[in-house]
Amino acid sequence: MGIELGNNFYSDDAAHLAQIIDQINAGIWEFNISTKDVKWSDGFYTILGYKPGEIECSYNFFLENLIYHHDRPLFLKTINSRNGDNIAVVQIRLLTKSSGYQWFESTTKKWDDKGVAKFTGSFININQAKIAGLRSAQSDFFFNETGAIAKVSGFEVDVASMKINLSKEAFDIYELNDQAKLTIEEAISFFEPQYRPLLNEAIDNAIKFCKPFDMELLFRSAKSNVIWVRAKGIPIIDDYAQCIKIRGIFQDIDSIKRKGLALQNSINQLNDQNKRLQNFAYIVSHNLRSHTGNLRFMVNLFEESDSEDERTEVFAHIKSISNSLTTTIEHLNEIVKIHTEIDKEKQVLEFEDVLKMVMGALQSNIESTNAKIEYDFTKCPAINYIPAYLESILQNLLTNALKYRHPDRRPEVMVRTVKDHSHVYMTFEDNGVGIDLERYGDKVFGMYKTFHQNSDAKGIGLFITRNQVESLGGSIKVDSTVNVGTKFTIRLV
Repeated sequence: MGIELGNNFYSDDAAHLAQIIDQINAGIWEFNISTKDVKWSDGFYTILGYKPGEIECSYNFFLENLIYHHDRPLFLKTINSRNGDNIAVVQIRLLTKSSGYQWFESTTKKWDDKGVAKFTGSFININQAKIAGLRSAQSDFFFNETGAIAKVSGFEVDVASMKINLSKEAFDIYELNDQAKLTIEEAISFFEPQYRPLLNEAIDNAIKFCKPFDMELLFRSAKSNVIWVRAKGIPIIDDYAQCIKIRGIFQDIDSIKRKGLALQNSINQLNDQNKRLQNFAYIVSHNLRSHTGNLRFMVNLFEESDSEDERTEVFAHIKSISNSLTTTIEHLNEIVKIHTEIDKEKQVLEFEDVLKMVMGALQSNIESTNAKIEYDFTKCPAINYIPAYLESILQNLLTNALKYRHPDRRPEVMVRTVKDHSHVYMTFEDNGVGIDLERYGDKVFGMYKTFHQNSDAKGIGLFITRNQVESLGGSIKVDSTVNVGTKFTIRLV
């Protein structure tokens, strides 16, 4: 197979054209189908990094040494195809002298030269553009895959028109077809009502003051799936420092957020349990040590007493201390029961039924004091709660209301319930003697804390009530005025 260069390969006009082509990082070739002879232009060598004639100009050398073996079938198809009369354009890799394989665009055309079938073609180096395209595609794939995995999407708000554009991934979060058109008001309407003003304010601040925002919000999709999402926006400003667009991300963070909330709730419960445990340990240590100290002292005194009368008197004190110790242990058992019963199964309870049962147990107290007990459970008639707890809470509060009634008026009690979103509240109000909160406010729910002169005041009921309420994640607070009355507000759930 021979090689002809320069004017031997081309006519004068063609040679001139070839010189121009050689200057634009391209080369041309000719292939005789019958003889397998190949001719290459000077530019053909140049684009591969060689001098003309430095490498063998042959059909076999090209196929075996220059073209990448995976691209060989594609190139041969342009020569062997029955549709060879058409121009065929393919992208292949050729081995250069010093830069390894690079991408070239190959253009092939079949023609007839006085009855001899030939192919003419050109190679143009497209390596930089091809690599850039591959990297861009790889980057897009990586970005899209990463975004899909992280459930991240994009949005853009045009300030002039107040139109919003959402990426396909955003429509996936909305659970809408990506051909849907949403106004910015419609897009915001998918957020839960309490979060819409916050998002509107964030967008207004971004437009007016160029303030970015990053928010975690509750969102309800078109299929009514409520999830946590993250909306992060950055203002895009013009030369006059005016916001013209807001661009940002929209991300489904529901799984992470709920795990975080659950973890924080567990931490809060653990902290509450630790506080109650420390308080319980202090109570056990303080009260039992007091009783055992007194008991030891009386036993020693009993042993040292000579007269029977002294022994009888000391024994009476020992008996009193023993009874007090028994009562203390019973109280401690009540506190322990709160923590052991917390895992008991909850039941749907009617407030009216439970209150009437408590009133039945305290009927003699109610009749003897001529107390007036009223209730209104219409706004929240029932609750899912531990039966023993709700009964105990109502009994302790009603017992206190009767015990600490005002001496100059008929006792009156009003019990109400209300539901606010997912929370259930109960208020328990009386017209009794009240509590001086300025003096005793931080001790109202302490164990063995009393605030009146009643001989039967033990200071255990409110302590147990608070522990029962808090053990189920609720809270209790008190408002009271001396000689006017007391109101307890309990968030049960």
